[in-house]
Amino acid sequence: MFGIPGKAAVTITPAARAQIAKLMAKEGSSGLRIGVKKGGCAGMEYTMDYVSSVNPLDEVVEEDGARVMIAPMAQMFLIGTEIDYETELLSAGFRFRNPNVAEACGCGESIKFKDVAAE
Repeated sequence: MFGIPGKAAVTITPAARAQIAKLMAKEGSSGLRIGVKKGGCAGMEYTMDYVSSVNPLDEVVEEDGARVMIAPMAQMFLIGTEIDYETELLSAGFRFRNPNVAEACGCGESIKFKDVAAE
């Protein structure tokens, strides 16, 4: 819907592709749907859910056996985002490097998007 023809809406690093493919196989799902919802101390949070089928309005990015669907209401917020999977000493998880984010809370769990009207 909001994508640029010939260019993926989001990019997925090799580490994230491997983890997504592993999760899809483990859960027997068709992929992971990512979105955003109101919540957290900065105002918005990312969501990730296993899905059994693709919504016709989803933006689908598929690479090396990993499939990510972007929920219709989240597409304008996620265009240009890089999805990575990082493993650190005490934690591991998906990281979103999103050029549309204006600020994030200290815990890194919630975000605030740039105000398009202010630009």
